[in-house]
Amino acid sequence: MKSSQNHSSGITLFKHVKYEHLVAGVTGGVTSTVLLHPLDLLKIRFAVCDGRHPVPQYNSVTNAFTQICKQEGFRGLYKGVTPNAWGSGSAWGLYFLFYNTMKNWVQGGNTQKSLGPLMHMTVAAEAGVLTLILTNPVWVVKTRLCLQYAEDQHSLDSSNRYNGMLDALRKIYKTEGFRGLYRGFVPGLLGVSHGALQFMTYEEMKTSYNQYRGLPIDSKLTTSEYIMFAAVSKFIAALATYPYQVIRARLQDHHLHYNGTLDCLVSTWRYEGCKGFYKGIVPNLLRVVPATSITFVVYESVSSYLALNRKGQAK
Repeated sequence: MKSSQNHSSGITLFKHVKYEHLVAGVTGGVTSTVLLHPLDLLKIRFAVCDGRHPVPQYNSVTNAFTQICKQEGFRGLYKGVTPNAWGSGSAWGLYFLFYNTMKNWVQGGNTQKSLGPLMHMTVAAEAGVLTLILTNPVWVVKTRLCLQYAEDQHSLDSSNRYNGMLDALRKIYKTEGFRGLYRGFVPGLLGVSHGALQFMTYEEMKTSYNQYRGLPIDSKLTTSEYIMFAAVSKFIAALATYPYQVIRARLQDHHLHYNGTLDCLVSTWRYEGCKGFYKGIVPNLLRVVPATSITFVVYESVSSYLALNRKGQAK
């Protein structure tokens, strides 16, 4: 009897899977990534500058742009863009798919049922863990490619020099094994709180706003309203959880060597203090707020269009 109930529950959950969330999430993630990748690259390079290892040092965002263009050319600003587009596209697509599937399942198919902050956070965290398990190898490759400096041609052996996404995946697996593809996974799990906080804030703001207007909580908003709620929710989440991104980037960097997450945390605190955990936050905020706004606006627009199209075909 119990087995039958579990089977029935699985079927019920599967019924809430809607492809438009995946397609819309991929579209939004890729669009924002291609437009704003240079700022992501700067964030990563600032994050790994611990002052103790021979990596390029930058005095400001402007100085970093100037040095990279001078030493690596304009293309240097787009190192790692391919895995970043793959990673962001798949991560946003899977996240929106998992999140909306579980959310609709908890709501019992009633999209006008309010879940409350705690349940929104729980569903977002579960979606974040599932997404991270599937996409962590892509983030490792993206970080490595973003941290390929001009001088690496002479200072690193061929196994640590990568000619694109597939070459990096192959070499990392060959030299470091399966564990190499999951470097930074532990701080990534801590980073799940980032997405959970962001989605909880975003959903609660939309719900409260629609209730204030006396409308159903699933009522569509204007583009400017989506931008405002997405930007505010991302800004709050980024400020609250940024340190995990520094730790994850340092663990994934092939120029640096730490004996696990705890060693990285202790070393960063010992040599750099609290400031060390917020290196790169300026280019990060310059990127994530507009990036998230673009992602959410594209997502909401595409998912609404696809949902209406699916309903029209069903008639």
